[in-house]
Amino acid sequence: MDKKSILRAFFRFVNRFFVVPAFQRGWGRIISNSLTGDIMVLGIAGRKTGKIRYTPVTYARIGQNIYCYQGKETKGQWYLNLLANPEVEVLLPGDRFFGHGEEVHDIAEKLQAMRLILQGSGINRSMYGFDPEGAKDEVVQEKTGDIPVVRIRLD
Repeated sequence: MDKKSILRAFFRFVNRFFVVPAFQRGWGRIISNSLTGDIMVLGIAGRKTGKIRYTPVTYARIGQNIYCYQGKETKGQWYLNLLANPEVEVLLPGDRFFGHGEEVHDIAEKLQAMRLILQGSGINRSMYGFDPEGAKDEVVQEKTGDIPVVRIRLD
């Protein structure tokens, strides 16, 4: 097993047995902090089984909308499930909503959301090789332009 597979298995274990249960019990504020970043949990119906699956993601709030992103790879199951079943449960630290998820296509909205998501990513805020707070729009666009951003409109 390679290093990437081991790391992925570790995060699956932590997410399944610690992060998701903490949010479901209302303890999301313990998990979501300045070190780990602004984290929420999404409950999304599986596109094949219809069963609700929960996954933690980094997020930002702009007005009444919640934004998150898929990451460098567009093969994440939660993302594919959201595209197929856009009605989602949103577990924020200290709150719970239902909403409708959709991919953001407007470049300016996507750029603003990505910058805020990365700013709130705790110790991972520079994971794409730039400081999201001070970087020019062109740098943010160049480094993250092909990464899908999802907008969740709260019901």
